[in-house]
Amino acid sequence: MHFRSFMWAFLDPHLLWLIFCSVSSAVSSPVYPYSCQLQGQFHLNGMHKAGDVIMGGLFEMNFFAVFSDLSFTSEPQQPTCHGFDVIGFRLAQTMAFAIDEINRNSNLLPNVTLGYSLYDNCNVLGIGFRASLSLASGQEKQIILHETCVGMPPVLGIVGESSSTRSIAISTVLGLYRVPMVSYISTCSCLSHRQKFPSFFRTIPSDAFQVRAVIQILKRFEWTWVGLLVSDDDYGVHVARSFLSDLNQSGGGCLAYLEVLPWGEDLIELKRIVDVMRKSTARVVIVFAHESHMINIMEEVVRQNVTGLQWIASEAWTSAAVLQTPRLMPYLGGTLGIAIRRGEIPGLRDFLVQIRPDLHQNSTYGKTLCTGQEDLEKVETEFLDISNLRPEYNVYKAVYSLAYALHDMLQCEPGRGPFSNHSCGSLQRLEPWQLVHYLEKVNFTTSFGDQVSFDENGDALPIYDIMNWQWLPDRRTKVQNVGVVKKSPFKDEEVTLYEDKIFWNAESKKPPRSVCSESCPPGTRLAQKKGEPVCCFDCILCSQGKISNKTDSMECTSCPEDSWSSPQRDQCVPKKTEFLSYHEPLGICLTTASILGTFICAAVLGIFIYHRQTPIVRANNSELSFQLLLSLKLCFLCSLLFIGRPRLWTCQLRHAAFGISFVLCVSCILVKTIVVLAVFKASKPGGGASLKWFGAVQQRGTVMGLTCVQAAICTAWIVSASPVPYKNTQYHNDKIVYECVVGSTVGFSVLLGYIGVLAILSFLLAFLARNLPDSFNEAKLITFSMLIFCAVWVAFVPAYVSSPGKYADAVEVFAILASSFGLLVALFGPKCYIILIRPERNTKKAIMGRGSTNK
Repeated sequence: MHFRSFMWAFLDPHLLWLIFCSVSSAVSSPVYPYSCQLQGQFHLNGMHKAGDVIMGGLFEMNFFAVFSDLSFTSEPQQPTCHGFDVIGFRLAQTMAFAIDEINRNSNLLPNVTLGYSLYDNCNVLGIGFRASLSLASGQEKQIILHETCVGMPPVLGIVGESSSTRSIAISTVLGLYRVPMVSYISTCSCLSHRQKFPSFFRTIPSDAFQVRAVIQILKRFEWTWVGLLVSDDDYGVHVARSFLSDLNQSGGGCLAYLEVLPWGEDLIELKRIVDVMRKSTARVVIVFAHESHMINIMEEVVRQNVTGLQWIASEAWTSAAVLQTPRLMPYLGGTLGIAIRRGEIPGLRDFLVQIRPDLHQNSTYGKTLCTGQEDLEKVETEFLDISNLRPEYNVYKAVYSLAYALHDMLQCEPGRGPFSNHSCGSLQRLEPWQLVHYLEKVNFTTSFGDQVSFDENGDALPIYDIMNWQWLPDRRTKVQNVGVVKKSPFKDEEVTLYEDKIFWNAESKKPPRSVCSESCPPGTRLAQKKGEPVCCFDCILCSQGKISNKTDSMECTSCPEDSWSSPQRDQCVPKKTEFLSYHEPLGICLTTASILGTFICAAVLGIFIYHRQTPIVRANNSELSFQLLLSLKLCFLCSLLFIGRPRLWTCQLRHAAFGISFVLCVSCILVKTIVVLAVFKASKPGGGASLKWFGAVQQRGTVMGLTCVQAAICTAWIVSASPVPYKNTQYHNDKIVYECVVGSTVGFSVLLGYIGVLAILSFLLAFLARNLPDSFNEAKLITFSMLIFCAVWVAFVPAYVSSPGKYADAVEVFAILASSFGLLVALFGPKCYIILIRPERNTKKAIMGRGSTNK
């Protein structure tokens, strides 16, 4: 279908209130031509220029419109627009300049002259919608449809709109028929929905990217607790939805509050919103709203004197000069804003200076605004300030996008085109969707060096400048470029910030802190506050044995088995080791006692050797006494194996040495007791034969035999289940107790049991011999010594079982020392006393005499 016939199909259901087509049959032909006549027109303020191809434009050249009826009647009322918008007018003039520049370029659209129809939307949706329909349907009074359906479309495409709400409404209709529309400032992310807006393009990034850029800035300065203000329109609603979604996904922070700014001066609502801001602990306020919203909210901020806030501005008001006043800068100073990419357009100022109202067919409703003879070069106005071209640069790129798309279409070679049967588009039979096809593939570089292309959603490659509102000492205001945020086709958002250029509106001249809860240091974990956002939490110290070694840890991790948490709970340190050491008081005492006992045994042995010929030594079997002293010496020394860090050889040797030493000791005592009984029996008539079977050789053999049994028990124990060193972590969480595990409880029990059997047997025999008629009856001493020995080891068993770690070793050492000292003192104390103190009693006569006296 050709564009012209397409437009009638478009207008038939939607514009019946605008056009009435009367079809009559010509006399010369029963069918053609058909005639459609425009029954009514919108009276819109605009500027026009003729050309082979017309581009449409929608701009906000006035802030307000006044009219009583906006209905689409046959004679629509003409609205009165007022409140001249200098920036909006400059945007329109930028489009006119771009078209003139293209017409002068012999390399772009040669032999094709571009014209334009630019309309003022007066910041009203209804007027903007009327203007877009006028551009799409054309303004001809009468159109003759020929059989060939050949003709130019009303407009090549439309550059606009200046707000997301109007772009949504207009693109919804124009998109049905693929009329291309390229916006220079509509940022709503909803417009990226390609199914709903198939022919919508824009040279400004989507709000989705702007939101992500703001989140990157929040992360950069660690602002996790922020407030969000949005406008009450499509722009604000979609931004709020996108911001909440992206903020949650990024984990970059939380919203302290979300407020919708009202249209107009709703003082009650504005007061409530500022109250929320003042009471909140959030120091950062993000505003996605229009300049008019900011003017209203700042009036209330000034009235309540709410200072100390860090404002983050969306592109909608970052460059608003009306807010950069000495009255507001104490509050807005230091503002960080996302701004449209600044560009340079050579020659634009010269074009603006040469503007004359009489050079254009402009409808001004008959009002004389100027004479046309004014010299603009001598006037400093905002209109001629092109040092900060941002939306103008987007308009410039939008015009060139349409021009390059048309140029690419006209370069198509017949038979090699992208359409059906490899056909190409042409100006005479151009359909809108064909231009959309080329617009999707457009790719060029501006004279400023920026690449222009569109993605699959019609969005331009996103790039924003980051601006900072600086309040200079002389009370002048400067908006400084302090960074850029952009996205390449293969990377995520890249933020470049020059922090040394940023002005912070605080005495510290540093970024403010804005967090709900301060970060939890290492050694603590986050504990979420019930019913509050995730950014509000308490810091809980990790429990013993667990650590967190980074800031804001969600949980504490357990230390390895051989480690324990430091007092700060920020690292695992090796556990303290505990064993019966030579360096601690208990170990020193036991070691001293052991060495002392060894020296005493050595001293007693020396005394006995020196006095070996005296009666008291010879009368009590001196050889067994020497063996007994040596075994006691070994008993004292074996206790040293229980002190110090347990090792494999000490664990294996300690119990073996202890068991063999004590069996040797008790065996000597047992043989002594047997000898006493044998001697007594031999003193009776007919009892002499008893000594023959228990002579010196038999005594030695008995001692060695009994000792070998214990050695065999120890060998079997070590071979079957050897005692080994063990790191016990069960007694103390923060300590490792080094101990020797017995390996086999049965082996240990048999070892002790064997000693106990010999000790009990010695005690019983000595008890039976205690009243033998001898002046120095050693059986009494043996009975007493064995009583001490048995008492110590009976008490040892429960004490050993119930004592943990090193204390079990201490109990065993104490038992060894106590029983050894008991035997030493009980058996050799009285003899040493006589030898050293009462030598007059160390005679055979004295010993025998005492014996006879007792009888």
